[in-house]
Amino acid sequence: MDLSELKALKPSEYAEAADGYRAVSGMADTARERIDKQITKAMQKANEGEAADAAQKQLKKLSENFHYTQVECGLISGALNGFSSEIAAPRRRLLEALQDAEALAYTVSTNGDVTYPAGGKNELTGDEIPGGTAVGNNGMLGPGNRALHRPDSKGLYTPGVGNGEIDPHRGNPHHAKAQHIADRIAHALREAAEIDERYSKALEKLKAAPGLSVDTKTWADVASDADAVSSASAEYLRDNMPLDKSPADIKKWWDGLSGEERDEYKRAFPELIGNLDGIPAEVRDEANRENLPLLIASMESKGDDDSRTKLGGLKRIQERLNEASVPPMYLLGIGDEGNGRAIISYGNPDTSKNVSAYVPGLDTKLDESFANGTVNRAFYTAKLGREMDPSTASIVWLGYDAPQMSFELLSGSSVASANNAEHGAPAYNSFMGGIAATNENADPHITAIGHSYGSRLVGAATQMPGGIPGADDIILVGSPGTGVDKASDLGVGKGHVWVGAAENDIVTKLPSMKENGGALLGGGMGLIAGGPAGGLLGAVAGGSVSDSDNNDLWFGKDPASEEFGANRFKTLPGPTLVDAPDVWNSDLTLDAHSNYFNPEPGKDQVSARNIAAIVAGEPGYVSREKPR
Repeated sequence: MDLSELKALKPSEYAEAADGYRAVSGMADTARERIDKQITKAMQKANEGEAADAAQKQLKKLSENFHYTQVECGLISGALNGFSSEIAAPRRRLLEALQDAEALAYTVSTNGDVTYPAGGKNELTGDEIPGGTAVGNNGMLGPGNRALHRPDSKGLYTPGVGNGEIDPHRGNPHHAKAQHIADRIAHALREAAEIDERYSKALEKLKAAPGLSVDTKTWADVASDADAVSSASAEYLRDNMPLDKSPADIKKWWDGLSGEERDEYKRAFPELIGNLDGIPAEVRDEANRENLPLLIASMESKGDDDSRTKLGGLKRIQERLNEASVPPMYLLGIGDEGNGRAIISYGNPDTSKNVSAYVPGLDTKLDESFANGTVNRAFYTAKLGREMDPSTASIVWLGYDAPQMSFELLSGSSVASANNAEHGAPAYNSFMGGIAATNENADPHITAIGHSYGSRLVGAATQMPGGIPGADDIILVGSPGTGVDKASDLGVGKGHVWVGAAENDIVTKLPSMKENGGALLGGGMGLIAGGPAGGLLGAVAGGSVSDSDNNDLWFGKDPASEEFGANRFKTLPGPTLVDAPDVWNSDLTLDAHSNYFNPEPGKDQVSARNIAAIVAGEPGYVSREKPR
């Protein structure tokens, strides 16, 4: 981009073009919705047979085309708005520099050099000091680059002068002014060129392939397009969004946007808006539903083991979103970073008076097992809670990398630490801050739930400045410790800390690292033969998990102990670790560790109802149990 192009450019025209593409995106969205929710359903009721099936296929194809158009035009709109916003600053600086040159009667060439007149007198000869041409510092090697020359005694740079040479323009009062203007012009042109190149590359990718087929490959390309636009717009987003602010500040920013501005952000940056704490739940859900097919296509295009694992979880989440549920399902977060991210709510957390956010534990990741099983725990809590108070929503929060099961972790080659919990706690608190900020009730009842290793993360979150935002109650189930020794240290008052520990849940009896030599299984395979005390297999072979009477677990005091000081609620004992006396010929089961939320027959309806009662703000319905 040269001087004449930047001078003639009108940022408003690109903003107007962005509005046009956004309008097309909106029309395509409306058309797709009409096909999916009206025309297709009406045809299903009215017609059967091969002709009807063929028509349905064509309608599905048309719907996919509209969807593709909607997403791509939304991305183009975002890129054009970003360009319009960013290019305005260097253009303004260029025009200001040109105005200053004109006011001083300097001449500016097409490449930005500034010619100035003679002025001042030579101290030695008395002659008028000649004029010259100032070349701006363009940041590149070559004539005029300050890096090649030393300043004179007055701190001025002159092209071609340095290393002891005499500057013929020294003393000319116009020289420094012209150089300053030339530098401003060069800087504006350099910045504009960088912006232009960045957005041009992104827009170049936003081209449809020939034909009308929208398939997996097409969506993978769209996912790449979205990444390109987000990357190109990074500075625009930093300048226009309060990304480094609190969820409350983000909520205030969002509320202050016009409807058109909100629509632009949703369409152009769904992966950002959908995961931003402080954005209303319905908006996050809408944005994440738009982004989910792109993530699926991206994982399908990669084909490595990690991508295939995440793909199973993403596809199952998509299936569940397509199924009607009561309470309704909201997708509050989704992503492929680390072991995968997914935040799912049953019930609207913004309109519900009672809201809980459950953190899963060891070995949880975004896979099919998570989408089929772990997600159900939030569903059960919401469903049971709504029986006590219909204004109840329950969330499963996979916003961190939970430790993954491995032989090294279990045997002691690698010590199970609190690192993952400490690293995940800030993200959990940010999310909880968002829940508190967007909830529409004057005094919502918010419950933080940690299961297994997730209870260690909840414990870490309570120790951050201010504790867990908005939390009124804390529930710990299947906990190996929270990192604190007293319920009163968790920041909600010990009367609002609740603990569920099934008699046969071996995780709630894991001895401390000191007792166990740093191995979750208590010294590896040696414990099968009755080696070091502690560990899962040690419990089977040797009877007691820990010989200690000090209530020390892996991550601190046993939350179910009297010494810890929490409310312990009743649970069913659950299955024993093995179903037969012969350790060597039996299958190990950790069902007692996994059943806390499940009210189905054979699981733990007692614990599930107690959890739901706490979440629904009905502690009077909780059946209690004596601490250990």
